[in-house]
Amino acid sequence: MRLSGSITALATPFTAAGEIDLEAWQRLLQLQLEGGIQGVVVAGSTGEAAALYDAEFDALLRSAVEIASGRIPVLAGTGLSNTAKTIEQTRRAAALGADAALVVTPPYVRPTQAGLIAHYHAIADDGALPLVLYNVPGRTGCDLLPDTAAALAAHERIVGIKEARSEPERMQALLPLRGDGFAVLSGDDPSCARAILAGADGVISVASNVAPAAMHKLCALAQTGKTAEAEDWNAKLQPLFDFLNIEPNPIPVKALLALQEIGSGLRLPLLPLSSGHAARAGEISAGIRALELSCRDMLAA
Repeated sequence: MRLSGSITALATPFTAAGEIDLEAWQRLLQLQLEGGIQGVVVAGSTGEAAALYDAEFDALLRSAVEIASGRIPVLAGTGLSNTAKTIEQTRRAAALGADAALVVTPPYVRPTQAGLIAHYHAIADDGALPLVLYNVPGRTGCDLLPDTAAALAAHERIVGIKEARSEPERMQALLPLRGDGFAVLSGDDPSCARAILAGADGVISVASNVAPAAMHKLCALAQTGKTAEAEDWNAKLQPLFDFLNIEPNPIPVKALLALQEIGSGLRLPLLPLSSGHAARAGEISAGIRALELSCRDMLAA
């Protein structure tokens, strides 16, 4: 398995009553495949993993594996604040057919760098699934430093990193780790084109929930070194990127999905998008529709 290109961190659609909307979930997955997405993440932070019951996690992952049918890798978000529980969740994902586990640094508990190495080694040594490290210190309170990532990259069962820090210096420090057995992926939509042009393998994206074909095109342009075209396309996507940061993720992306009739609302303590942003959401949705149509015409050709 080689992770590259545009990979979607899927949002989890709910019904108006707050239940999992499996029909909307299946439509979302199908739109990803039609848009050329090269992988999906189930039950990551964008998927409101902390709000899912075990049976819901199972149903979402089982459905994604069935729909993907081996065409693209399916990653499961299994990272928790405790090592033993993360191992248990990773085994659960393996039994359901996931191809790899996306394992965030343990939230809230703030381990040392040595603790992070011990944590990830224990999960990888268990052998249930290949692991992709996930660093997002703004959410977890824990920063996986490049030297620590380098130590972990030597493990044969650790196959990549999703780095959500946007500073170019952080990506430059990680790029030497790239190789046949280890992928370096951006976890930040606004800076992903720059990262891929510098040598990163791809992005695990929030924006691709609503703009899969457009994000696929952005990654393809950057991967083939078409700098001017990638920068121009990135500028077209910038209004979407800005909107997705207008309130905490996944609030804005779920508002856009709702306008596409995919799901309705979030689970507490997350609330729907503030009413003051509704008009802007409509504008962004219309712009996305135009971009997607142009990209899908290209894919069809």
